[in-house]
Amino acid sequence: MDVGKVKSQMHSLAFGQAMGKAAEDYKQELLAAQAAAAAGPTYAQVDVDDLLDDPELEKLHAERLAALQREVEKRAKMQQKGHGSYEEVAEGDFLEAVTKSDRVVCHFFHREFERCRIMDKHLGLLARKFFDTRFIKLSAPDAPFFVEKLQVRMLPCVVMFLNGVAADRIIGFDALGATDDFPTSQVEKKLLKAGVVVPPPQRKDDSDDEEAAQAARTMRHGLARQHRQRTQSDEDSDFD
Repeated sequence: MDVGKVKSQMHSLAFGQAMGKAAEDYKQELLAAQAAAAAGPTYAQVDVDDLLDDPELEKLHAERLAALQREVEKRAKMQQKGHGSYEEVAEGDFLEAVTKSDRVVCHFFHREFERCRIMDKHLGLLARKFFDTRFIKLSAPDAPFFVEKLQVRMLPCVVMFLNGVAADRIIGFDALGATDDFPTSQVEKKLLKAGVVVPPPQRKDDSDDEEAAQAARTMRHGLARQHRQRTQSDEDSDFD
């Protein structure tokens, strides 16, 4: 596996930086502890470089990188389908768009309706937030077949699809507070309730902190194990 390539592709996740920082911080702690121990009784010292090369830590790192690589490939395929953006599709492409993704939000709109432009603004924001869901819009006057098939009678109309089946819809602004200046969170709540979007993953900063903490815990366990092993070896040699 090309570790450098994976890290550059997933720079936003910053796993490598978190691991490196945790290792460097812990190395400094070990050096300080060793300096303090040198002034007192002599104890078995731990080779920091051996600890950083611990097979268990390397395995943890490799597994994480493999998972990140799979995520990169998955996101690339979804992006090819239009995920992560909010785009207009033609009537001839509508059926494929709805059936190729598990979760789809489609806005039936009219180009001259101000309220449709307001809905566009909110859906554009949500499309970037909920990458796993595809967000599209379809011009109602240009798609009479699907307008009739889905019984779209009022615009704006947002239809939510799960596995190619219409599961719920938002008609007009009545369910959003009956006002034109409703927050994006109102639309988000409706989509979450319908299950057409899922809560976003844990924030990167939180994830990095947890991974760094996990790396530190792993290194501490390795330190304790090596310390016990070396101490036991020294004790055994004293009784030879």
